[in-house]
Amino acid sequence: MARPGILGVGASVPEKRLTNHDLEGMVSTSDEWITQRTGIRERRILREGEDPTVLGIEAAQGALTAAGLGAEEVELVITPSNVQIMPVPGSSALILSGLRVRDGPRANHVPFFDIVAGCTGFIYALEVARHMLYGGYRHILVIGLEALSRFTNWQERETCVLFGDGAGAVVVGTVEGERGILSSYLAAESAKWPLLQVEAGGTQLPASRETVAAGQHFLKMEGRGVFEEAVRMMEEASLRALEQAHVTKEEVAWYVPHQANLRILKAFARRLNIPWSKVLVNIDRYGNTSTASIPLALAEAVRDNRLRKGDLVVLAGFGAGVTYGASVIRW
Repeated sequence: MARPGILGVGASVPEKRLTNHDLEGMVSTSDEWITQRTGIRERRILREGEDPTVLGIEAAQGALTAAGLGAEEVELVITPSNVQIMPVPGSSALILSGLRVRDGPRANHVPFFDIVAGCTGFIYALEVARHMLYGGYRHILVIGLEALSRFTNWQERETCVLFGDGAGAVVVGTVEGERGILSSYLAAESAKWPLLQVEAGGTQLPASRETVAAGQHFLKMEGRGVFEEAVRMMEEASLRALEQAHVTKEEVAWYVPHQANLRILKAFARRLNIPWSKVLVNIDRYGNTSTASIPLALAEAVRDNRLRKGDLVVLAGFGAGVTYGASVIRW
């Protein structure tokens, strides 16, 4: 039986490390406070002047290499992201241009689009790609790309300690046998959108001296509300997706939740009553990279031979909007 699945995974992060000790010199905080509350010890941050497009290109190239494909075989690019490289045309066009697709029947004519669905964007995009394969596409790049440091208020300790930059990509195509994407569950509770937002920079509050002075271009978050909703939402989405796939949580080899906060991940594992050893975690080294966090974790697990062919994997996420969802994959 043939079905949509992941053919290859790639990732890229900036070279610059911002440790908790570095933050102690920037804002009133401590390594102990950050570690206890978030589980984060360092995060990767773009240097001033660095182009985040490079991260998306490198992640995409890594995924294509892992899949044994060339850039000329890409037929569609989808980029989930919360903070696009520029409002128009968005990130997909710039990444695709950097890939230099100059050969094959679709040279320089590959369609693309961005998705804004909070940190759940990668799971949303994966589900879109799955259905696009049924429409005739063969090889689709899904690239989670985030440069949240550029929207972070480095004087606000509740948020500045959380976020990092990075990109993670997968190639979605057709796989044979029992492998592939078995199910997906997408949901949202739009009335809760104020939990996580960047107020200005859109059409409601265009950029102005007043919005910049008021700090309305920085990411704002209601921490307690996010924590409570995140755990419930990821549990619900995971159970729904497992039910649709007709598999039990005990059969799953790896759970890959969005890397938002270590306390959220541990609460998620307790709510599902699953062993902590089955949860992929890298938030301690990268912080919250939003749409890039799940493919970053997958890329590391593949590289380290923890994730192997035939493993049953659950991806779970939540994010601004408020969105949430999960996918079950036979690797």
